[in-house]
Amino acid sequence: MRKAHDLIGLPVLTVDSGKQIGQVKDLMIDPEWNICGIVLEVKHWFSTLRYISWEEILAAGEDAVTIPNNNVIHEFEHVEHCHALLEGSRKLKGLPVITVGGHKLGMVDDVYLDQNWGKQIVGYELSEGFVSDLKEGHRWLPMPDSAIKGEDAIIVPVHCAQEVEELFVSKEE
Repeated sequence: MRKAHDLIGLPVLTVDSGKQIGQVKDLMIDPEWNICGIVLEVKHWFSTLRYISWEEILAAGEDAVTIPNNNVIHEFEHVEHCHALLEGSRKLKGLPVITVGGHKLGMVDDVYLDQNWGKQIVGYELSEGFVSDLKEGHRWLPMPDSAIKGEDAIIVPVHCAQEVEELFVSKEE
């Protein structure tokens, strides 16, 4: 599994010219918990946000994201149904994960994708807060069969309380 945060900050290169057209600023996630695209950083104060659909990305490697050419870059306002991982009013990071039974499992700190940068989210990295994270570390919740991103929380089935595991992170990260 790979953390979605590992994509943030990667350069985005066009294959036709080899030119870097920006860096990944954020990820967009659709209601079915798939990555639907990447947001590029803004270079100028009055620039509009730019977006690349996940289907138009050729590869998301360890060192760069590649796209065929500049024609796959779109203005951000055309993305209505997705929410962001890190920023904006519809972001996931920092949202509490609550069971239908009212038990808080933690707050979303990151999401995980499969090892090959597939677009399906396979789990959440949960945080209990700075002090708790220092003492106990982050926790992992595999993606449940149903999860609803609400306005103020992500709602998951009651059985998820038993599925949360400690997350062991290697020293290299």
